[in-house]
Amino acid sequence: MNTLIKQRYKAELAEESNIAEIAAAGSLWKAMRREVKARAEFEPIMATYFQAVVINHDTLEGALSFLLASKLDSSVVSSMALREIIQEALEAEPAITQAVEIDIKAIRERDPACNSYSTPFLFYKGFHALQIHRVAHWLWSQERHSLAFFLQNQVSTIFNVDIHPAAKIGCGIMFDHATGLVVGETAVIEDDVSILHGVTLGGTGKASGDRHPKVRKGVLIGANASIIGNLEIGEGAKIGAGSVVMKDVPPHVTVAGVPAEIIGKPDCPFPSKSMQQYCLEEPSA
Repeated sequence: MNTLIKQRYKAELAEESNIAEIAAAGSLWKAMRREVKARAEFEPIMATYFQAVVINHDTLEGALSFLLASKLDSSVVSSMALREIIQEALEAEPAITQAVEIDIKAIRERDPACNSYSTPFLFYKGFHALQIHRVAHWLWSQERHSLAFFLQNQVSTIFNVDIHPAAKIGCGIMFDHATGLVVGETAVIEDDVSILHGVTLGGTGKASGDRHPKVRKGVLIGANASIIGNLEIGEGAKIGAGSVVMKDVPPHVTVAGVPAEIIGKPDCPFPSKSMQQYCLEEPSA
């Protein structure tokens, strides 16, 4: 690493504490813009991307609509038309933007690989898939089902994440890696939930009506877990990686196995925040 790059790197690290203070004071977008400007100086080859996605925009909403539309661009519906749709949703439903900010902060706090607030916004497909779902869900609520399904299909094709537009998802959500995630039509994911890749929140067959899992606040679901049927995962529960859950899980317990059984309790009230996935030595329930 040459001297100039080292100097820029040190300057970027020194800026982190200032940026954290700005974000904590309620100016997340201002903090993100400062981060991205520092990144552009540190890695000039990425400057055009950073300029287009973040620096050119005065608001988080403007940047988000540009970014998501560019991800969804297709020969069927242009990025310009998609951006107008996304902006319409953000203007009609301010809660979407609020959820976006909470999601970004949650990822920054929980993911040890995330070194800035701008990182999930710029690079994490789980974050992108979730925010597009928020728009698709708004379209679904407006009875614009065809367009909502189009967005779902694009997300599935581009990101390998399949979330039905009708699924209800809270805020403070982290889809870590996200590849292979499937969320069914009547599924509910409450606030402050962390879900790893390969997870299925599915139905049991061809039954119609309310048929998908309800995941309560603070739950952690490990990689490749399958949760099947209209059942409830209680608040603060932990689902071990690779588990198959076919019955209700009480609050604040750890389950694992095929089929999943209670093996203990998490070491904190909300395992989604600690992200401690190892569960073979949980204390007995």
